[in-house]
Amino acid sequence: MSNNPMTPPRTKEAGRHVESVLKALDILDCFHVQSSQNLKQIIEKTGLNRSRVIRLTGTLESRGYLTYDSRNRQFQLGSRVMTLGKIFELNNNLITLSRPVLKDLVQKTGEMASLYVLDGYERVVIAREPGIHPIGYTLIEGERMEIYAGAAGKLLLAYASDDIMNHVVRKRFLKKLTTQTIAEPERLLIELKTIKQQGYAVSKGERAEDAASVAVPVFEYQNRICAAIGIAGPKNRFPKSIMKKYIKIVGDAANNLSHRLGYTGA
Repeated sequence: MSNNPMTPPRTKEAGRHVESVLKALDILDCFHVQSSQNLKQIIEKTGLNRSRVIRLTGTLESRGYLTYDSRNRQFQLGSRVMTLGKIFELNNNLITLSRPVLKDLVQKTGEMASLYVLDGYERVVIAREPGIHPIGYTLIEGERMEIYAGAAGKLLLAYASDDIMNHVVRKRFLKKLTTQTIAEPERLLIELKTIKQQGYAVSKGERAEDAASVAVPVFEYQNRICAAIGIAGPKNRFPKSIMKKYIKIVGDAANNLSHRLGYTGA
């Protein structure tokens, strides 16, 4: 469907593609305007022959991207498409709503503020606001990091599923990134339990020797954790005397963002 107005401009990389995947996506594009399509309509819109459409729609149906009503002989988009759309919507809404909250965190603490999400066995920086100090901790949006070291990583791991927890908290998986990294499974499990009980995490030199951080969970409209928000900077700017204040400030920011996302808990 090369005449599709939603198709992005061609680049030199456009020739690097898998033909069958493109044709499957063409079939999904048929549902942009009309929610139900029969086999004949899909054939007409894609220009594919009958046998190929049958194979591709069958594949899409098997993975939940299409459903088929045998009584009406109509295809419709499946729940997998809705799930991906919800994830996209949530993540983009999360990033957009987090920007002013991160800026406010920087104004109140002077330190870099960041938002992280769990992706597999890693955490990803999806938004960040640089601190005001000439010397500070820096990250790049899209950067991937460990989830067993650093405040935000430990926080996401503390709230993660048992499958993720069991995979990460193993002697073979854990590595000493610095002298302060908790790389012993028993010690890490105790730390994670404490983090979940108190609702925040702190770190000093666990991932980078001279860095310190504070992180608090962000919850979404279904009252489930969706991200970790936190601040980070040089250890000498995170003394015990100010850490409690920072935990309160980051906690208020997390609460603010959570309620913007529809969270109804305390």
